[in-house]
Amino acid sequence: MSQSKLVLVTGATGKQGGAVVEALLTRGHQVRALTRNAASPAAKRLREQGVGIAVGDFTDPDSLVRATRGADAVYAMSTPYEQGAEKEIAQGITITDAARAAGVAHFIYSSVASANRATGIPHFDGKYAVEKHLQASGVPYTIVAPVFFMENLLQPWMLSSLRQGKLAMALPASRSLQQITVADIGAFVAAVIERGDTVFGRRFDIAGDELTGEEAAAILSKVTGREVHYEGFPPDVLRAQNEDLARMFEWFDHTGYAANMKSLRRDFPEVTWHTFEEWAQAREGTF
Repeated sequence: MSQSKLVLVTGATGKQGGAVVEALLTRGHQVRALTRNAASPAAKRLREQGVGIAVGDFTDPDSLVRATRGADAVYAMSTPYEQGAEKEIAQGITITDAARAAGVAHFIYSSVASANRATGIPHFDGKYAVEKHLQASGVPYTIVAPVFFMENLLQPWMLSSLRQGKLAMALPASRSLQQITVADIGAFVAAVIERGDTVFGRRFDIAGDELTGEEAAAILSKVTGREVHYEGFPPDVLRAQNEDLARMFEWFDHTGYAANMKSLRRDFPEVTWHTFEEWAQAREGTF
């Protein structure tokens, strides 16, 4: 392993950021988590893991500079689901500028696979706007862009359907979709941080598996020991609640992700790269 580094992680209490924290700690690095509330139960749990806490807010640039100062690397993620794509762009720009002001040696931005392919999906385009700002900033960077999360199946509305024997998604049964588990995102980010300047200026679309809804349902049937059938539905069903998600699933159907899984496995052997079946087996009893 390379020399231990101090990494500031944003979103450390979420699934993706939490996986990054875990991977870094496992590999002997020091972690500083950005949080708005140092007294929260989530912050307390992080402290118990040996994580340092930095109080900061994306609306307060000075707090981000303070949180970032002294870190060897920053892992930055933001989300469009709390306040929309425009707020996410603002967050991404603010943390990039803070990293530049603090003289951070390596900035890892969590984007989404294919965001650089003019998809027309609002939250993809928002992340790409941040990427372009980062590329022009002069901050040494790497962009890590994961595909669809396997953990999306654990969302309450998906899980309740699965427990009733139904995997329902806004895609035809025969349409394949690249997927990844957050554990592999965490491991990949740790690998990128350890490689340092050899990955500066690079963008990686990352995926662990590719399978159809029909194939996913068959695997879940095998893992759970009970019949799970796939049920596709039109993206228009989502449109009433969320135009962004409707557009994403339409794009999945007519274009889709294109991460090069073969080269990822060759070039990053230290990442486990779980298949969907391996991921599902590890969660037997959840579905």
